[in-house]
Amino acid sequence: MIELFHVHKQYDGSDEVALRDANLAVDKGEFCFLTGASGAGKSTLLKLLFCAEFASAGQVMVQGKNVARLAKGDIPQLRRRIGVVFQDFKLLPDYTVLENVGVALEVQGMAAKKAHDKCTDLLKKVGLAHKSHQRADQLSGGEQQRVAIARALVTDPLLLLADEPTGNLDPDRSKDIMELLISANARGTTVLVATHDMSLVETYKKRRIHLENGTVTMGERPFGA
Repeated sequence: MIELFHVHKQYDGSDEVALRDANLAVDKGEFCFLTGASGAGKSTLLKLLFCAEFASAGQVMVQGKNVARLAKGDIPQLRRRIGVVFQDFKLLPDYTVLENVGVALEVQGMAAKKAHDKCTDLLKKVGLAHKSHQRADQLSGGEQQRVAIARALVTDPLLLLADEPTGNLDPDRSKDIMELLISANARGTTVLVATHDMSLVETYKKRRIHLENGTVTMGERPFGA
């Protein structure tokens, strides 16, 4: 599902290296935690997988495709199979909660009634059904985070990338969200969760991939193993 070969990433105009000689293999259907201190390269790695950034050197493979070789018009097709939970949520402020969750289904051409029912069901699971018609910019940070998680899950993506998905949530709500991610994984979605919360790693006993100064130092795993 995911392969990184000697990936190096340095942002334009910066002397700091975000990723250096990073190697990684994640199989289809795995659930992995991505850990490391702030600035270790976790968010950068996720951005490379989603084609929000591109490697300065090395190869990034997602679903068998070298993302650097994708035509510009093929990137949206790849992204439609990837659910993403961003740290800054990236909700549409003028849209309602229901509209934010349903955007991806609208793009896919799902029938309005079916999309409405699916979005409503997910909003119930994240505890926000009662705010479905409220504008996104009227929500608290934790509520916006839960909308972002619902939006990422609603398309039943092949790959789910979550950057600190429980960072603004209380322990009970964090548990609810983790159960949703575990459930998606059980249905076949490959899940990669970047987190600072080591209690999640200890509780759920999933594979841990650790980054230090842009290098994978734990959980790299030989390719083909």
